[in-house]
Amino acid sequence: MAPRVLVSDKLSETAVQIFRDRGIDVDYLPDLGKDKDALLAKIADYDGLAIRSATKVTPKILEAATRLKVIGRAGIGVDNVDIPAASARGIVVMNTPFGNAITTAEHALSMMMALARQIPEANASTRAGKWEKNRFMGVELFNKTLGVIGCGNIGSIVADRALGLKMKVIAYDPFLSPERALALGVEKVELMDIMDRSDFITLHTPLTDKTRNIIGAAALARCKKGVRIINCARGGLVNEDALYDALISKKVAGAALDVFEVEPANTHKLFDLENVVCTPHLGASTGEAQENVALQVAEQMADYLISGAVTNALNMPSISADEAPRLKPYIALAEKLGSFAGQLTDSTIEGIIIEYAGDVGEMNTKALSSAALAGILQTQMGTINMVSAPIVAKERGIKVDEVKQTKRGAYETYIRITVKTDKYERAVAGTVFTDGRPRIIQIKGIELECNFGKHMLYITNNDKPGFVGRVGTLLGNAGINMGTFHLGRIAEGGAAISIIETDGKVPQEVMDQVQTVPNVIQVKALQF
Repeated sequence: MAPRVLVSDKLSETAVQIFRDRGIDVDYLPDLGKDKDALLAKIADYDGLAIRSATKVTPKILEAATRLKVIGRAGIGVDNVDIPAASARGIVVMNTPFGNAITTAEHALSMMMALARQIPEANASTRAGKWEKNRFMGVELFNKTLGVIGCGNIGSIVADRALGLKMKVIAYDPFLSPERALALGVEKVELMDIMDRSDFITLHTPLTDKTRNIIGAAALARCKKGVRIINCARGGLVNEDALYDALISKKVAGAALDVFEVEPANTHKLFDLENVVCTPHLGASTGEAQENVALQVAEQMADYLISGAVTNALNMPSISADEAPRLKPYIALAEKLGSFAGQLTDSTIEGIIIEYAGDVGEMNTKALSSAALAGILQTQMGTINMVSAPIVAKERGIKVDEVKQTKRGAYETYIRITVKTDKYERAVAGTVFTDGRPRIIQIKGIELECNFGKHMLYITNNDKPGFVGRVGTLLGNAGINMGTFHLGRIAEGGAAISIIETDGKVPQEVMDQVQTVPNVIQVKALQF
């Protein structure tokens, strides 16, 4: 059955056609997002949901979305999606952070120019029949210092254009490397250097607990007298009360704001000030940007639903369309190894080591580790998935380490998972053979090669004669057919492991009988 996608906000017909061309059934209902009850009634029928800002994806909507695999936001902001609730249900949330980057950067530059030359007020005055040429004395951008807070995709475009205007550009961004700053032609500085040195300050950072009120009263007090501030990023980055006071005192010569703490901002005391330029969150509002993000979200969602490729996800590692087919069997291996280790663990998990040897270490190990964690935690906590597993592990204080190394031993590539508990450590390793099927190759240091079966019996024992016959007889007498029987041991007469694939689930009473067989140490039923 073909995947089904619901488009509940306005996207272009070209974007909707992308779904159809990729073999996806799509329903285009652009006003549905405004009707919560109607959306709630329909959402259970879809694998994907494409939205803009009108649709509110609440926990209630997600609870009803029993088939939903992916939410695609055409644009960058995902304030209208409950990401933790989506993650808990294994739903990938994507956005399109680059489709409107040029448009937003250009708007910031336009706001800066309008502010420098007081264009909005001069326009209003001239239209009113006044000719107040001496009233509107502006400032040049040439040779002025522009402070960029947040030098990512949009901020770097603003910096590049500002350099073209012959401005000096300094940038604050904790993730900006010295090499990247050099390539951009900007000077990397600390936040307070931005305040001390800038003639203009422009913000291009997300709104987080760390960036909220990043420009507040203390920061404004550090600024040069006459600084001008532009915010086309997110409301809340600039403390609006502190900004108002700084504008009244003339410490700040002007501000240009496209975003506000509360939107829509129908009334605001800042609107009464002549030295403030305001627009209604127009940063991404060009035809080109709206079309770009619509096309991107359709392509991203189609790639995920068809091939498993993950692009621009906010709650899962990215997987490119090229690597998805190669990665798929190793994701299955990581998940099954994790499930194996988890099913054998019956005490508190304190740490997990995921070891990648050989070619698999060159793959997208973030995705593989997410799969391994999901396999482990599902056995402990139920509804855990690749999306939610890393979050849950962090919340539980489980230390997760990745180790990469070159090939060791007989296998070209393998994954080994070690689970550390408050009582012991257990490790299981596996690989993918040329047939694409995942296999176990080692358990607790004992070499043992076998496939994963739906129902398996795991037995640890002492290597003594008669064990295999007694276990086989018990299972046979109980009417349980053995598909495969795999044995491994450390040394003759020493610790040994047996894995038996059965055609059905082994009842507890039969397992209890197996436990009584001489030299049997432990019996566990496993399911995959």
